[in-house]
Amino acid sequence: MDWDCERKRTFRPFTLFLSVSGLQILQSKMKWHHLENAINELWNAFAGLLCHQSMVLAINSSFVDPVLQYETQLNVTEASFRMLLALPNFGKLRALGIGNEDLEDQESLYQNILHIFEDTLLILVSKDLYKLQILREMVLWVKEERLYLQEEALTIISRVLCFASKKVLGDTSVDAPCLGVLAAELSLLCCHADSDIMNQASMGLHHLLCIAKWQNETEQWETLAKAFRDPSWRGRILPGPERRERKGRSVGNTLLPSLLTDFVWTLLMKLSEASFEIASEAASILKLTLQYHSQKVIMVSKIVNFIYKKLREDPSHSMKHSMLRVTTLLTRTSPKKVIFQLMDYPVPADDTLILMWQAAGSEGSVAPLVLKTILLILKGKPGETGEDMEEKRRFSLDATNMMPVAASQALCTFLPVGSYKKAVAQFFPHLLLALMLQLFYSSQLRVMPQDRPLYARDALRALLNSSGLQEVDAALKKKNCWNQFSQALYHQLGVHLIAKTLSEFNFPQFPETLHYFYKISVEGPRRSEDNIVTIIFFTELLNNFFKDPFPEEFMVLYKNWINDSNPVVSKLSLQKIANMAPVINEIENVCSLLTSILEAFHSKEHTVVIRALLTLRKLLCKLDRVIYSSLCAKIASSYCPLMDHSNGGIRSMAIRHFGELLKDMSQYTWMLNPLALGALVPLILFLEDKEIRVSKACKYTLRICASQLRWPTPVFLKDENYNFELVVLNICNHLAASHESYITDLISDTLGFLGSSRPHLRRGSVILVGYLAQLGAYLLLRDEIEVMLEVIEKAVRDEDPVIRELAKKTRDIFREIAHTMTSSTIKQTFRRWFKFIYTRKLKPLYNWPKDYTHPPVDPAKGNKEGFVEEEEEEEEQEILIKSDRCEAILKQPKEGESDFPSL
Repeated sequence: MDWDCERKRTFRPFTLFLSVSGLQILQSKMKWHHLENAINELWNAFAGLLCHQSMVLAINSSFVDPVLQYETQLNVTEASFRMLLALPNFGKLRALGIGNEDLEDQESLYQNILHIFEDTLLILVSKDLYKLQILREMVLWVKEERLYLQEEALTIISRVLCFASKKVLGDTSVDAPCLGVLAAELSLLCCHADSDIMNQASMGLHHLLCIAKWQNETEQWETLAKAFRDPSWRGRILPGPERRERKGRSVGNTLLPSLLTDFVWTLLMKLSEASFEIASEAASILKLTLQYHSQKVIMVSKIVNFIYKKLREDPSHSMKHSMLRVTTLLTRTSPKKVIFQLMDYPVPADDTLILMWQAAGSEGSVAPLVLKTILLILKGKPGETGEDMEEKRRFSLDATNMMPVAASQALCTFLPVGSYKKAVAQFFPHLLLALMLQLFYSSQLRVMPQDRPLYARDALRALLNSSGLQEVDAALKKKNCWNQFSQALYHQLGVHLIAKTLSEFNFPQFPETLHYFYKISVEGPRRSEDNIVTIIFFTELLNNFFKDPFPEEFMVLYKNWINDSNPVVSKLSLQKIANMAPVINEIENVCSLLTSILEAFHSKEHTVVIRALLTLRKLLCKLDRVIYSSLCAKIASSYCPLMDHSNGGIRSMAIRHFGELLKDMSQYTWMLNPLALGALVPLILFLEDKEIRVSKACKYTLRICASQLRWPTPVFLKDENYNFELVVLNICNHLAASHESYITDLISDTLGFLGSSRPHLRRGSVILVGYLAQLGAYLLLRDEIEVMLEVIEKAVRDEDPVIRELAKKTRDIFREIAHTMTSSTIKQTFRRWFKFIYTRKLKPLYNWPKDYTHPPVDPAKGNKEGFVEEEEEEEEQEILIKSDRCEAILKQPKEGESDFPSL
């Protein structure tokens, strides 16, 4: 037992010695095994890189499509870079105890491999600077890998960029679209915790800016280069804010707008990085860059849209405030682009969009530009499609333009901002009119739900309150004006109340508001319906601050509005002019005003014509008689076409007003008699109108005409004795006695009614033309008779049997007239002399209607007219006999003359 213990004590050190020695041997073998593996990996990488370099050279010299060439070379380069990643870590080998003398050859081989990779990149860039995009991809690969390799890779990137910066000095153009993205990646690495990586990234960024200098063609690159060559960038770590400011200013000054946009966009993407340090650094660089150079950024709408989508997806985004700050900085230099984008989202706005509106509104320096942009959007009509718009330009990409509704809602955010107070005062009239128009459009908009808030109304209230007109807002609320704006029929009254209430409180913005509304009225609105709001508001302002009549510059507007394409505008203007009747003689250029009213008679809208007739009549009652006399012929001739209007109310009004005109100017007989005679045909024919008001108007005006022409008033115009044919007969007899020279023209006018679509007009014209022809037969020529017979023949084939029968009698009359013209010239001459000396009164020819009764005959007088007619017939026969004798005498040859004249 003792022996065993002693033996153990003796051999324990020896065993321990053997164990330590074995471990050392094992470790040595392991070291050489790792070294052997590293050597194999290095040689494999060396061979692979040489092979890849050959492939790159081959592709570079080929005529492959440039896009395919770049993609292939990018894949080869990435494969080479992945080989570098597989190389051994010499730091780990040293940790295993392998000395520097054992690693010297391997490290030399490692550096050669890196040089091969670098040379490959230099070959690509030397042929085409566009291949610098590979460096952009390489930076992304580097970030995914080990720290020691990041430094080596950035060193290569810096050297390649240095080579490229020297190469561009002789180039006339530089095609390197990747510089913006690459600059963003290097800028972030410039703030790396490792000073070596930071220095390499800084040098690379310096060389990149030298390349960008040739793209930008600026002369400031020396200053920028000096900043990046500053030894402090390498020997001393600058404070973070100073480094960021240098980068922000330098990059912004040098990069082209498109490249700077890529720079900003890349940094914006980094705000969503998982690493808070990277996101925070990107936010700082982004802020400084936009603070000094946001005016160079393009694709602003895309950036704003990206921010909106990100914040909507994640309302509690870690970089939420940084993104909103980007919106603010972009608004500072590109307010129009930002605002247009912020208005092109669905309404009502969500919380994210309202936050972005607040961010945009926080930049008070551009408040006027923001409001101008919103006013431009408010010119659009909600729900208006591209086909409806007068201009081809679209405000929105949606099928229907709802941007004005969003703009109205946005104003509720912008207007109360304190920094906007001055801009709101500047654009008060513009916003006032724009929002009243939007209220008008919203009341007509069907695509909006009934329960949706009226943002235009809310914005209008915000405008009043932010303009110091809180009392006006309160007064309108008390009048229940705001609550009733949702009703479509209330809008016009609402606009009237707003103007009236503003005037009642003597709002201080009156001068500029009046001037703006006058300017808009002179220039003309974007849409005719806009004039409705303009004229209502404008008229109420004038009513409260001016007495009738308005100054001439305002009266011109009302004269122009009379014939506006929108009938509501026309009627509003005519109504205001009618109210000026008591002072009509004080208006300058009153003749021009009355002429514009006459032009409204041609309107296709019946209500406009009626309003014009009423307005004209009201003015004529007060008009100076001298001015009236100068226009009465023109006015009377304007009434005549309306006598045959399709609307019965217009017909009756035109006929009655024509009679009133004759009554007003009865002392001007020489002027009015031709007018009265010229209107006889429609006045007679419309006695048979189906509408009683038209028939009564004709009777009323015919009595005035008879008085004017000094004819006895026909008893048959009275309702109890009325008979159309006897009225015609009576009038024709008076015409023959005093105004036979008008008969031919009256026949022509009457024939025009034979083509009417109304049966009573065709029937009346057949009767009237028969009497006129019978009365003026001796005035007609043969050619005229033939044309008239052709017209009558059409009436003979009329679909109405009564008209056909009457037309046959009229045709017989014309045929008889034509037959009398076949006699000799001498006989016709005597016949005309007789008609001229003695006019025979006509008697009923048609006896229509069949059941009419002759007027009662006074027994004391007997049938005196009958005896007169018989005496007239006997005298006519005697004259004809004498004319035949004279004709026979004239035909006898004189003594000594031959029957044939000598040749």
